[in-house]
Amino acid sequence: MDLTEPAELAAFRGEAREWLRSHVPHSPLPSLDTAAGFAAHREWERRMYEARWGVVTWPEPYGGRGAGLLEWLVFEEEYWAAGAPVRVSQNGIFLLAPTIFEYGTQAQKDRFLTPMARADEVWAQGWSEPGAGSDLASLRSKAERVDGGWRLSGQKTWSTRAAYADWMFGLFRSDPASERHRGLTYILLPLAADGVTVRPIRQLDGEPGFAEVFFDEVFVPDEHVLGGVGEGWKVAMSTTTSERGLTLRSPGRFMAAADRLLDLHAATQASDPDAAAAARGDVVQAWMDADAYRLYVLGTALKALGGESIGAESSANKLFWSQLDVALHETALALLGERATLDADPVAAPWLDGYEFSLAGPIYAGTNEVQRNVVAERVLGLPR
Repeated sequence: MDLTEPAELAAFRGEAREWLRSHVPHSPLPSLDTAAGFAAHREWERRMYEARWGVVTWPEPYGGRGAGLLEWLVFEEEYWAAGAPVRVSQNGIFLLAPTIFEYGTQAQKDRFLTPMARADEVWAQGWSEPGAGSDLASLRSKAERVDGGWRLSGQKTWSTRAAYADWMFGLFRSDPASERHRGLTYILLPLAADGVTVRPIRQLDGEPGFAEVFFDEVFVPDEHVLGGVGEGWKVAMSTTTSERGLTLRSPGRFMAAADRLLDLHAATQASDPDAAAAARGDVVQAWMDADAYRLYVLGTALKALGGESIGAESSANKLFWSQLDVALHETALALLGERATLDADPVAAPWLDGYEFSLAGPIYAGTNEVQRNVVAERVLGLPR
């Protein structure tokens, strides 16, 4: 693989770096899990959209630049290196949008993509249910056929962003006689619709990072079905491939954290040489793993550009980045020592916050236990 960056890619990188240097807020935005923070992140997304940096790979009519996957990877590297805000629209632009581009009608693209890119409409994900978390195919929320559309009943839980989001995409059982993966339909619905109740789930910090959502005879029209009635599992697998594979966790995120870890190690070397020496091996391993992930994703992107599909190997990718995230932050906390738990410490606080978030990585996007089964059966060909 030739890793020399072509001149046009280098120029794209330079343009992105300059814009980010001029526009990234000097102080961190309020927490995304508060009403004020959610609004501030929406405004940031709009600024990015106006400059056509919000969705660089999308076609120009929807606010993008028509850039390719390599440009997107470059932009992500620069975005995270600049310390830019977390993307409030990530469920939409990184997960739902690729699915709409693949399965959506032209009317659906025209209706949903631009408001999504501007963060005028922020999306939540409606997968997990009580009793149907990792085993998504056992879901019970149902969609009943009525004149002109569907009536939704049931419950979703652990819905990221749902406390403040505007829309949800999710799976519903549209054939009451079906079982498991069959008879499911992928539906888009507004969370302000009659019959929808959103109940925030407060985290240990008291902020509602998730919500449970109840559906009581909620009507949605036929045009909000994505990909065809009964085809929900196939459509959802496209979304989960994006979630576990290329788009949700870009290498830029981990490379930026790995570089910050190097800086932390250097600072610790000056203040506590023994602690720095004890953690040196883990620091080196974390940086190598982040770089290995960068190279792997680059190779995956090149395969996709060559027309190859990304299938069950996305589960192996998810296993790697989720474990990398935990290990990287555990190493940082070890370097910080007693300071690690001081959430008022300007150095320690971001690492502590990142560590707490990293612990969710082995759970969301499909638990790692389930992903190991997927890798064993569908990649390695082992028996069930």
